[in-house]
Amino acid sequence: MDPTEVRAAFDRQMRGNAPPDGVGARVERVRDVVRQTGSAHDWNGVLWSDLQDGTAARAIAEQVEHFSSLGREFEWKLYSHDRPDTLADLLRAAGFTPGPAESLMVAESAAQADAPGPPDGVRLLPVTDAAGVDLLADVHEAAFGEDGTALRRRLRARLAEAPETLVAVVALADGSAVSASRMELTPGTDFAGLWGGGTVPGWRGRGLYRAQIAFRARIAAARGYRWLQVDAAPMSRPVLQRLGFTELGTTTPYVYKP
Repeated sequence: MDPTEVRAAFDRQMRGNAPPDGVGARVERVRDVVRQTGSAHDWNGVLWSDLQDGTAARAIAEQVEHFSSLGREFEWKLYSHDRPDTLADLLRAAGFTPGPAESLMVAESAAQADAPGPPDGVRLLPVTDAAGVDLLADVHEAAFGEDGTALRRRLRARLAEAPETLVAVVALADGSAVSASRMELTPGTDFAGLWGGGTVPGWRGRGLYRAQIAFRARIAAARGYRWLQVDAAPMSRPVLQRLGFTELGTTTPYVYKP
C-alpha cells in the first residue's frame, strides 16, 4: 500500500465527489468547499475543502451563514492533511467546537476476509428489517451509552430507500444481542466504510469485533470494494493496527451550533 496514494483516492472519491448519504440530502460544491445539506435529522456539514490562508476565513463565514439560515447545526469534518495549516485555528475562532480526534485507517478488504468466525454459542444475524435495526440500536445504546433514536430512524430509512448501500450485523448469544456493527457502501468507489462496532459489557475481548470485521470484509470484497475505511476512536486504533489497518491521518469533527 502507498498511504499517500490511497489517501488521495479517499479524498477524491469519498469527499470531493461524495454523493448524498440520504434521499432528502444534497451535496454541492461551492467554490473550494463541498458540503451536504439535509433535514434536521440528516448529517449536515462540510465534507471537503481546499482552501488557502487568504480564502479560508471567507469560506468558513459562508458555510456558517448557509447552515445558520436553515437553523442547522453542522459539522466541518477536518482532516489532518487539509489546507491551510491554520484551518483548525480559524474554525475555533469562528465559533466551532472540536470533538475528539479519530484516526483515518484503511485495510484491503480481501486481506481482512479470512478470519475466524464468532465464538461458540454466538451467531451473526444480518440486519434486513426494522426489528434488526432495533436490535442494533439497542446494542449501540448499551455499548456507548448514547441515545439510539436518530440511528434507528436513519438506518430504517436507508434500508427502505437504498438497501444496497447498507450492510449491518448483530451478534446474538442465547437470543440476546451482545454486539453489532454496520458497513456503508458508496457505489462507484473503492471504499467501504465500517461504522458503529460496539459490544456490550461482559462480552468484550471475545473476538466479536474481529469476527464482524471479517463478515463485512467478505461482503465488501465480493461487491468489488477494495478498501475498508474506519474512523477509529483511540480504543479501536491499536486493535485495528494489530489486524493490519494502516493509519492515513486523523479526522476531527468541528461542530457549529447556530
